[in-house]
Amino acid sequence: MINKIDHLGIAVKSIDETAKYYETTLGLKCLGREEVPSQKVKTAFFQAGETCIELLEPTSPDSPVAKFLEAKGEGIHHVAFGTTDIVDQLAQAKNAGARLINEAPVPGAHGKQVAFLHPKSTYGVLTEFCCPAPDAKH
Repeated sequence: MINKIDHLGIAVKSIDETAKYYETTLGLKCLGREEVPSQKVKTAFFQAGETCIELLEPTSPDSPVAKFLEAKGEGIHHVAFGTTDIVDQLAQAKNAGARLINEAPVPGAHGKQVAFLHPKSTYGVLTEFCCPAPDAKH
């Protein structure tokens, strides 16, 4: 069911400032930016081989990313695994004892469905599952 590491999420205070590093220093191209209301963030994606880097800037002080920044500062926020069946992947994780943050998928960036596992049950790593929405056109 998991078929790749889809992306690494990196919490940042400013996408505009941080994007300069990824574009100028690393030479990566920004694939696009968008706001994800369900997660209370703005995102920017950069392609790095077969994996993307997702910059996450909070849009609200009560967003999970804002709380992360306050507690830990800027840095790696989560690892996202691409899956062919997010509902089955969540069921498998729950049956194995993982604590789900999302019992069901929610809308994510790029028209994907996403769901998170709590880091207290995943050895300290916030884990995301993502897959294209059933009606996605890409």
